[in-house]
Amino acid sequence: MEIGGRCKTRLFLFGPKLVSRSDPRGIHKYLVVYALFSFVLLTHASPAKSCDKSCNSGKCINGSCVCERGWVGDQCQHCQGRFKLTEPSGYLTDGPFNYKFKTKCTWLIEANPNAVLRLRFNHFATECSWDHMYVYDGDSVYAPLVAVFSGLIVPETRGNETVPEVETTSGYALLHFFSDAAYNLTGFNILYSINSCPNNCSGHGKCTPGNSAASRVYCECDKYWKGEACDIPYCRNNCGSPDHGYCDLTGEKLCVCNDSWQGPDCSLTVPSTESFWILPSVKPFGTSLARASHKAVVQEKVMWVVGGYTFNYSSFQMILNYNLESGVWNTVPITGGPVPRYGHSLAAFQDDIYMFGGKLEASWGNVTDELWVFNMPSRTWQRRSPVVGSPAQTQVYAVEGHTAHCVQLSSGETIMLVIFGYSPVYSYISNVQEYNLMWLVPETKGAVPQGGYGHSSTFDSSSSSVYVHGGYKALPAGKYGLVDDLYRYDVNTRTWFILRESGFPRYLHSAALLSGTLLVFGGNTHNDTSLSNGAKCFSADFLAYDIACDKWTVLPKPDLHRDVNRFGHSAVVSNGSMYVYGGFSSVLLNDVLVYRPPSCQAFMAEDGCVKAGPGVRCIWSRGRCVPWEPSMANGSFSPVPFCSYKTVTVDELCYKFSDCGSCTANTKGCQWCDDKKCISASSNCTTGVKNFTECPVRIEQVCSKLANCKSCSLNLNCQWEQNHSQCHSLPAQQCSEGWSQVGDACLRINSSRESYDNAQHYCKNLNGNIASLTTSKQVDFVLEELKKLQQEEKRLSPWVGLRKINVSYWGWEDMSPFTNSSLRWLPGEPSDSGFCAYLEEPQVSGLRANPCTATAHGLICEKATGYSRGSCKKPCSLHTNCANCTSQPMECMWCGSTRRCVDSNAYVISFPYGQCLEWQTAECMAQNCSGLRTCSQCLDQPECGWCGDPSSTGKGLCMEGSYRGPMKRVARQGQQSQTHDMNLEPASCLNDKGFEWAFINCPACQCNGHSTCVNGSVCEQCRNLTTGPHCETCMPGYHGDPTNGGKCQACKCNGHANVCQVLTGKCFCTTKGIKGDQCQLCDSENRYLGNPLRGTCYYNLLIDYQFTFSLIQEDDKHYTAINFMASPEQANKNLDMSINASNNFNLNITWSVGSTAGTISGEEVPIVSKTNIKDYRDSFSCEKFTFRSNPNITFYVYVSNFSWRHSVVTLLVFSSFFHPSCFLSLLLVAAVVWKIKQTCWASRRREQLMRERQQMASRPFASVAVSLDARGELTEVLQPLGAPKPVAMEPCFGGKAAVLTVLMRLPSGFSDLPPPGQSGLIVASALVDISQQKPLDFKDKSQALKNRKALPPAHQGTCV
Repeated sequence: MEIGGRCKTRLFLFGPKLVSRSDPRGIHKYLVVYALFSFVLLTHASPAKSCDKSCNSGKCINGSCVCERGWVGDQCQHCQGRFKLTEPSGYLTDGPFNYKFKTKCTWLIEANPNAVLRLRFNHFATECSWDHMYVYDGDSVYAPLVAVFSGLIVPETRGNETVPEVETTSGYALLHFFSDAAYNLTGFNILYSINSCPNNCSGHGKCTPGNSAASRVYCECDKYWKGEACDIPYCRNNCGSPDHGYCDLTGEKLCVCNDSWQGPDCSLTVPSTESFWILPSVKPFGTSLARASHKAVVQEKVMWVVGGYTFNYSSFQMILNYNLESGVWNTVPITGGPVPRYGHSLAAFQDDIYMFGGKLEASWGNVTDELWVFNMPSRTWQRRSPVVGSPAQTQVYAVEGHTAHCVQLSSGETIMLVIFGYSPVYSYISNVQEYNLMWLVPETKGAVPQGGYGHSSTFDSSSSSVYVHGGYKALPAGKYGLVDDLYRYDVNTRTWFILRESGFPRYLHSAALLSGTLLVFGGNTHNDTSLSNGAKCFSADFLAYDIACDKWTVLPKPDLHRDVNRFGHSAVVSNGSMYVYGGFSSVLLNDVLVYRPPSCQAFMAEDGCVKAGPGVRCIWSRGRCVPWEPSMANGSFSPVPFCSYKTVTVDELCYKFSDCGSCTANTKGCQWCDDKKCISASSNCTTGVKNFTECPVRIEQVCSKLANCKSCSLNLNCQWEQNHSQCHSLPAQQCSEGWSQVGDACLRINSSRESYDNAQHYCKNLNGNIASLTTSKQVDFVLEELKKLQQEEKRLSPWVGLRKINVSYWGWEDMSPFTNSSLRWLPGEPSDSGFCAYLEEPQVSGLRANPCTATAHGLICEKATGYSRGSCKKPCSLHTNCANCTSQPMECMWCGSTRRCVDSNAYVISFPYGQCLEWQTAECMAQNCSGLRTCSQCLDQPECGWCGDPSSTGKGLCMEGSYRGPMKRVARQGQQSQTHDMNLEPASCLNDKGFEWAFINCPACQCNGHSTCVNGSVCEQCRNLTTGPHCETCMPGYHGDPTNGGKCQACKCNGHANVCQVLTGKCFCTTKGIKGDQCQLCDSENRYLGNPLRGTCYYNLLIDYQFTFSLIQEDDKHYTAINFMASPEQANKNLDMSINASNNFNLNITWSVGSTAGTISGEEVPIVSKTNIKDYRDSFSCEKFTFRSNPNITFYVYVSNFSWRHSVVTLLVFSSFFHPSCFLSLLLVAAVVWKIKQTCWASRRREQLMRERQQMASRPFASVAVSLDARGELTEVLQPLGAPKPVAMEPCFGGKAAVLTVLMRLPSGFSDLPPPGQSGLIVASALVDISQQKPLDFKDKSQALKNRKALPPAHQGTCV
């Protein structure tokens, strides 16, 4: 702009300008300006394309997201790989959205050596028991494991923290996350900090550095707060000083109550009408005490803890004891004895503790049937090898997750009961096992229970009853999950009873019996679906079952300074209190929780005594309040007088019981009606059973509780149905009418007179065979039947299935030898002329021989019962490698980290603490790191690292290792169990020799040893017959595995293929009819003849037939040629040929009279050679080709160079007389034309269907706005709601059918909100009939019925 304010436009022209040679700077100046101007023009002419969505962990380049290392997804929103974090603080997350299926992410946090790292879980939501986050105190998965997180982690009470702050002390922390292929939830957000105070001192103190540079920071707590994180309050309300107690500031800083006061703050009287929880300090504190799935018993105020699961068994103490009065722990040093185990049972009797079964986790997870006895005074172990009971009860089940009690029977005998459990061989066990110097599996009465894993059981000695609650069990229709069942087992009568269910399914919980009340605490409440209490694994639920009133009550959760959610803990009772120890809540716990219920003695009036509870049941007796005991009920189901009114049972509550015993042995008030259904006892019934002792035999119900084939096969009255994976009872009569069941066979005696051969035909017509009487049971039955017929004056001498095999040998028809034992020859028999035997004298079991053509009076047939007991598949637990395990993909799952094969219906209970890092059901990974051939595969496994060789071309070796270098397993001499200890082995990959150790990221150059790299990571030129971005595959025409320096070799296809399968070398033959891995065989089963090793293969044509070859399948895509051969059948007839195809092809026709035609050395005379044609017709004259003098003449047809997709080749060969006016020729020509028309019509129909598919696939889509109303009160179930209104109705071609799409809300259980990470909605579609939607009134319908004239059929709609 000039000074005057006018805009002046100037035009700059860039072009060639003449300059002198002496001024080269001018050229350079114009070149620079020209380049800048071109760049500006290009930039404005083609601006960078933006991305539709934000790139979370990546950059937008040309409209798509390019992810940073370790992130994947269209928005770079999912983690997948390894990360290294070195900042003093930060966070790690799976991404902003739900994590993806099959996710594997690993984070390594590095600090100074021995620095303290703290992890705080701000958000965590994964699928319980399937998707896990592992935290290791070190730089590899071989470091000590400190926590395993899974499920939904939220505080139970405001201010409480469900997830403890995880701490590592090695200076490293390695976190590994794995998700499977099912539910994917919102994931996690984890903060970390180095050398910070725990939980920021919980807001009740200040973080103070240590006195020296090497010391760590610590919390200085405010008054009335203590603990490492200042999170434990003490001396609340000054302990009610001075009347109730005082605050002891010299020791543990807690309240010391006066004799008449109790509670954490001395606010409750002794005795008290209120309950309370306390959390005593652990003395001495030690992480080696932490464990889960252990067992505990009490003996003289000492709690003995045996076994259990722990992360690291190197410092594991098998036996601990805890003084319940002083609160002091002691380890019990033992020499010898059993190896560590968990999931076992424990039962105390006098001075001995009996331990049975369990899983030997340190020995590859074997489940054992060992019985060990620990003597407490001498502190010694002894293994018992008991004898087995009677043959019918010989099976002793090796189980885990069971319970056991030592009980004294009314006879004075003491036995150990083992209840339920899971067996890797026999699945979920529903039996009770008894031990008293010998094992016994008794037959029980009453209800038919369903056994399982992880239930709780408590024994009440006053009523000799065991109460069993919950567990993980087999359910109907082949399903598995948690249950809320409650059973009572009477040990004297061996009778089961069903009590009221709790309504809260769980397993791995605890139960204790106090004051007539069953107290259930904690457990895993996730029912393997996203609707199971969110996705929460750990529970602090506290339930009470009132035995007297058959009533469940939910008690308040423990009101302590922190959450106490857990499963896998134990509970014992001593001095009127319940002691809960250990368990698992992402970390292994070593705390003791004490619950003291209300005391009946504290109620001074009868009214308050009777109304005491919930959590305690009291009765007023002789002027004072005392606890109610189950023995007071005398085994009756009738409610006691002080219970509230019990509603009358309705039929709906009884319908779920499917057998007479369960129907009549429960507290619902049911009866078994007409031997087919369970209804209320107050309902009318023709023939009703109200007492279980009157029930018939219950074989069918017992069989239905057997959970797999092996357990079903143990019961001779049951049979396993493989198709439905269910065990059914065999019918009482397994033979059809007219047959008699004898053992495993059906026999039939007939009185007709027949020869032996006719008798055999008669039996075969009845789907049987002439009887081979090889068992004494069969012989006894036949002789008894013949004697009965003699008494009726019907004497028979029937044929039996015994005949002479050679001069001196007789054998039965089933090929078994004749032993002359149960049946014997009469004197003088067998005669030389006799070749077949019949039963002459039943009185003496006498046989006589006769010619087979002679007749005998009668015959005996046999056949199988029709219920053959097939063999069972090998149990999953017996497979020792991945390939064998995954050969049954729907039944077995392979865990590579533990090298175990488990039943798919027991995966959750096989690894309750996340022991399996990853599982497979199809493709098997290498069993160890050395089997992985590329760096990317290697670093995909958390236990592996990559040692790159000095060539820097991508070659290397995958080996077990850590961030600091390779590792090697330590061999410990004399170690009983498998050791997992690993030591650094830096010599395996030395940097000073040019090797490069990679643990976080692979080296940039990854060319598998077949190329060097340019620009750091781009393979310059693949050598050694390889191709691909990383030279990872063989070139076309070659096969092999070129990864990590592997070699490629040429495909060997005998000239019939150009390419082969890259890894296996299997050739893709190009000529139809040639098969084999090397195209070395003709498909002779489908009429292809020839020798592909010397020539090719031909389809052998029949004269006067039409042949159509459709090459439209995926398997046909490599075919480009097909060959035929035809020989004239008659010498005086011509050979006419017609060929047409849907696509163009090349054609060659030859003829030959030699037997070597079609091979390399054969002689063929060419007749026709055509290219790029679609059809061809010709007639080969019998005179021209002298059919009469050349009887071996053969015509060879070569059709080639056609495309695969939608190719159809039709060929017709027929004979004709050589006369132009012959009527037969015209007729055949008409037939050819008709056939061609049919073929064309079929082709057009296929094309029409293809167009319809394309039309359906390209139909427009539209958006639909959906408004969801807030949920109100529940509506009546039976109230009609009307048909759902569709989101869309898409009619199909023809207007007769349509695709109906509706939006449906999924059930959410007790919560109004869907589970985290899910919308709670699904889109459902169905194919519906819309041809009858026109409304008709009643008059029109009646007139239509009178009109009998058939209407023309409507055109059938087509819907793809």
